[in-house]
Amino acid sequence: MIIAYIIAYIIAYAAAYIASKAGQDILSGIILILVAAAFYVKDYLRTRNYIDLRGLFSLSFLGGQGVACLKLSYIQQPWENMTWLCFFLGFIMFRLIFELLHNHEDRIIEKTIKQTPKDRGVRGSRLFICIAVLTAVSLACFVLEAAVLGYIPLFVKGVPHAYSYFHISGVHYFTVSCVLVPSMSVVWFLNSERENTGREKAKPAALAVCTLISLAIPVLCVSRFQIIFAIVMAVFTYITIGRPIPVKWVIVILLAAAGAFAFLSVARSHDAGYLNSIFEMKHELPVDISRVYIYIANNYDNFDCMVKELPEHTMGLKLLFPAFALSGLKFRFPQLVDIPLFTTKPELTTLTVIYDFYYDFGAAGVFLGSGILGALAYAVEYLTHKRKDPLLALFYSQFAIYMALAFFTTWFSNPTVWFYFAVTAIVYFVARE
Repeated sequence: MIIAYIIAYIIAYAAAYIASKAGQDILSGIILILVAAAFYVKDYLRTRNYIDLRGLFSLSFLGGQGVACLKLSYIQQPWENMTWLCFFLGFIMFRLIFELLHNHEDRIIEKTIKQTPKDRGVRGSRLFICIAVLTAVSLACFVLEAAVLGYIPLFVKGVPHAYSYFHISGVHYFTVSCVLVPSMSVVWFLNSERENTGREKAKPAALAVCTLISLAIPVLCVSRFQIIFAIVMAVFTYITIGRPIPVKWVIVILLAAAGAFAFLSVARSHDAGYLNSIFEMKHELPVDISRVYIYIANNYDNFDCMVKELPEHTMGLKLLFPAFALSGLKFRFPQLVDIPLFTTKPELTTLTVIYDFYYDFGAAGVFLGSGILGALAYAVEYLTHKRKDPLLALFYSQFAIYMALAFFTTWFSNPTVWFYFAVTAIVYFVARE
């Protein structure tokens, strides 16, 4: 069955490419969007999992490319053939490697699972301590940054990028780690045994306070990504553990996330005139629609910009940035991280997940990197669903977010991402039985 879908994808991709070269941008985009939706539906029907990693990646990466192909902004230019090739390799290698491992079970992973106890529970008292400590550390670091820098981004008016300068190197990783707290609280509420004592009765209220603090910090930092990350990761964790979410709650959550996004956009002093001057849309659209479109589409145009302008590949330095940042080597050897971004506009700096693969190694990097990403996605999904360990849902939900944002972020080379995984790993080994 997957072979039929792959063949259909190749045919559809060729058709989209030809349509784009013929100037039929709308047709090109619609073709890819429909194919992405078909892959997502197929994956959902096979697994009955709304956040299946294959489905999320397909809908995000291929669907995002389809949105970009619509060419609704004057910023967007015809893509290079190499750009089309890399987007094709990025999708096809991810799917092929994932499906090969799925159809021919990975014996190494299987052996690991057999040697590891199943049905692990959660030590509620330890998880509670982890949540409380992480919240306290995050809050303390936020206060420290505000005191040293002399301002809180939410209360700064008329400065569109005040949030970008609100960080102290090393400290800010701990400040934004609060976004993990809501998901950890979800695990605690769903899996911890609670005794009918005064101290135990007080824990739910204490966790509610921790969760509110963890959501307030991104708001005070005016970080739209972090607040959406915290909300979505909590929902994904709930789903991964196996609890159904009523449709009415899905609507409430989506409205809350959209409201938070809109509020923080206003708080950033991003008015309609300022945004429209950046987006340069071909048609007059509501600014919120234009913003969503550009946040998806321009990432692909940034990739094309890099393909056109990159003088030479960096042979691994771009992907190693997290190691240089977290180890502090970037301060001792700044030339290691003095790597410019190639973007269509200075204000539009988000990138696709394969951006750094190409930056370092060209099309070969996209080919290998996307295959490795497919293997990692398979391993995460396999381990999470084969073992009865709710704490693994914290890893799965994070990975699912990055799959859902494949059009948006080069998460492999983002040190914050690896810091989150490190914090989650500590919580996992501390709180599991």
